[in-house]
Amino acid sequence: MKRLAFYLFYTITKILALLPLRLLYVISDINRFLLYYVLRYRRKTVTTNLKNAFPDKSKEELKAIEWKFYRHLCDLFAEIIFLLHSGAKRAAKLCTFSNVELVNSYYQQGKSVVAAGGHFGNWELYGLFPLYIKHTVLGAYKPLNNKPIDEFIKKSRERFGCVTIPMYSISRVALKWSQEGKPFFLGLINDQSPSRSHIGYWTTFLNQETPVYIGTEKIARKINQPVVFCYIRKLKRGKYEANVELLVEEPRLTKPHEITEMHLRALERVINEAPEYWLWSHKRWKHKRDVTTNSLQAGNEHTP
Repeated sequence: MKRLAFYLFYTITKILALLPLRLLYVISDINRFLLYYVLRYRRKTVTTNLKNAFPDKSKEELKAIEWKFYRHLCDLFAEIIFLLHSGAKRAAKLCTFSNVELVNSYYQQGKSVVAAGGHFGNWELYGLFPLYIKHTVLGAYKPLNNKPIDEFIKKSRERFGCVTIPMYSISRVALKWSQEGKPFFLGLINDQSPSRSHIGYWTTFLNQETPVYIGTEKIARKINQPVVFCYIRKLKRGKYEANVELLVEEPRLTKPHEITEMHLRALERVINEAPEYWLWSHKRWKHKRDVTTNSLQAGNEHTP
């Protein structure tokens, strides 16, 4: 059954990917109408997230952001299909890298780079980074239950030079590569809701008390390599720009949770600048803080 699902997935995406991107966007507009009005995909989640994140905005402003978000979400589906079956030259038309010199300067120094990102813009474009930077790009991913589809997507993400690593192995692999003196660019997208057992820290994010992962910070402090904030800004349909900003050069000199705060404040800034491009359909705030136990957990479970 899983094999059949893969063949259907592959055939449909292959046929759609043959279309010019402008026609895929026409399909995207149709899908937005269906997703928003007919299926009402996660409408309640999106509305609640936006309302809580922007308490000072009017209903009209929030509704406008919501409508733009669904357009962007459907564009993402179209662009991912486009990327799955595109070669390097065709795929690279989607994205430019604005300040690649910063990353490559660390390569010249023999240093690795830890990149903290988020589900902003089109995060699948991180797979294009080997076309622009000199480091070997390592990317963490969560394996899918359908193995044939998982293998196909994994190979698709690796075809431009990325090395994809299961999330549960990323810390061990990063430490091993660092000890062997292999410069790498480690891309981590960790702005989604952690499971209860993986909550490392509570902070305020987008005006809400928010549980977060601290894996990026823990890895950075272990290998003591520069940390950058990485985001992909949408300029217009079919055009993105990748950006990196230095957060800290020597992570071991930072205080506990300082890197995590740097990352979240930078992500919060770009979301506020263009809120429709963040993944509002994710149930980011499904966990509520247990006041009686959380302070003890935060202090004991995840001390760097």
